[in-house]
Amino acid sequence: MSTNEHSATAHTDHDHAHHDHKPGGGITRWLYTTNHKDIGTLYLLFSLLMFFIGGIFAMVIRAELFQPGLQLVQPQFFNQMTTLHGLIMVFGAVMPAFVGLANWLVPMMIGAPDMALPRMNNWSFWILPFSFTILLSTLFMDGGAPAAGWTFYAPLSTKYSGDSTAFFVFAVHLLGISSIMGAMNVIVTIFNLRAPGMTWMKLPLFVWTWLITAFLLIAVMPVLAGTVTMVLTDKYFGTSFFDAAGGGDPIMFQHIFWFFGHPEVYIMILPAFGIVSSIVPTFARKPLFGYESMVWATSSIAFLSFIVWMHHMFTTGMPVTAELFFMYSTMLIAVPTGVKVFNWVATMWRGAMTFETPMMFALAFIVLFTIGGFSGLMLAIVPADFQYQDTYFVVAHFHYVLVTGAVFSIVAAVYYWLPKWTGVMYDERLGQLHFWCSLVSVNMLFFPMHFVGLAGMPRRIPDYALQFANFNAFISIGGFLFGLSQLIFLAVIFKAIRRKGVKATDQVWEGAEGLEWTIPSPAPYHTFETPPHVK
Repeated sequence: MSTNEHSATAHTDHDHAHHDHKPGGGITRWLYTTNHKDIGTLYLLFSLLMFFIGGIFAMVIRAELFQPGLQLVQPQFFNQMTTLHGLIMVFGAVMPAFVGLANWLVPMMIGAPDMALPRMNNWSFWILPFSFTILLSTLFMDGGAPAAGWTFYAPLSTKYSGDSTAFFVFAVHLLGISSIMGAMNVIVTIFNLRAPGMTWMKLPLFVWTWLITAFLLIAVMPVLAGTVTMVLTDKYFGTSFFDAAGGGDPIMFQHIFWFFGHPEVYIMILPAFGIVSSIVPTFARKPLFGYESMVWATSSIAFLSFIVWMHHMFTTGMPVTAELFFMYSTMLIAVPTGVKVFNWVATMWRGAMTFETPMMFALAFIVLFTIGGFSGLMLAIVPADFQYQDTYFVVAHFHYVLVTGAVFSIVAAVYYWLPKWTGVMYDERLGQLHFWCSLVSVNMLFFPMHFVGLAGMPRRIPDYALQFANFNAFISIGGFLFGLSQLIFLAVIFKAIRRKGVKATDQVWEGAEGLEWTIPSPAPYHTFETPPHVK
């Protein structure tokens, strides 16, 4: 062996030994880590924290609405709560949770040693705590936090907001940078680091849904950045993008915002489809029905999400031809979504089903997300939408999509993969208790909102007519119970992290398919030093 070859081998061995070494504890490990599992853990813990902070804001809203009349807070502060609740749940809880799951699972599922761009991965996470610190600090500024709603429509955000608007815009820019970097990382990893034999049509559906989601993120986050920059210049630099007096148009704000906002809804639900498509076959003991149709359905939903944005704007006075186009294109999305629901049901048909906690949350997802889909179809019908617009019916609709959809799927994913992450089985009794408490309370919380909405109760109001009092008291009780139920989830996670429980096998779930079930539990710090060969 030549000296060069020998030194190269020694160098590789040294590198290998260095990589095998798990870093020590302490804050520096988490600050400097480029390991996809560490970064996935950071994202998931951060989103859990944000979920509770956003939940506390929701509790303020529901406490105020428990009875008619102004009870606890002033209308301005109430509006700040609705604004921050929406922003934090969307950008702080749901999106980072899905990015955390992608960080943990995508490399393990495709047989990659890590994410393709590890340093950028570290940076994309550490931007988040700073941006949310900036956003939450607005609560303590003169004039308070932004109060224009999470959609921050102009002129509410340009003419009638305090100086915290600038901080809010900066925070949103940082969030956008983080999302775009995370999405680029996912795309590069899936394109370049798949194990030998892992062809496109062998990718797990979670990987497919995340790949499509990543392209959506790269397409729409710059649109959001443009919107908030125009808000900033209108407010502080004398431009008139959205000011009719200066030749601008406030309706243009809605067009640009919803061109981002509607694909954003799918960014928050497509990875959920991937999670449910992983869990249902495992507990039905059957392969997923119609794999290829699921891939095509996901792609169709992503494509259609770009041509339906004006269904948020039916009451702004658009021409009838536009109303018809956006009505029909919105209804068309029901077709690929229906394909997915049919495939999940067909997978369970005549399967040897068992009902562990992940499967319970996945089943609840299928039923309740479908209710959210149906109310979305109702909102797509133009003449009916004139009645529903800006009422609690809309609040009910999108919470069925985002809470019983996105949040339930994230919870299902945590229960499903937690034994692989920690090496111990979670407490099944606590898990089942968490499920039933969440299921009952979430429906107490959001289902009656359909009725008060249809009866004409507008959203984002701190006070309401006496006729809605009983329903609102019931909804608020459901809200508090749902919030308390999540403390059980916290207990389950805490117990598993402390490794209190039965040791998990490598396979964890009988009948689970995929490369992540071929490695030890807990997953080693570095997986797949040599790429596995996928048959």
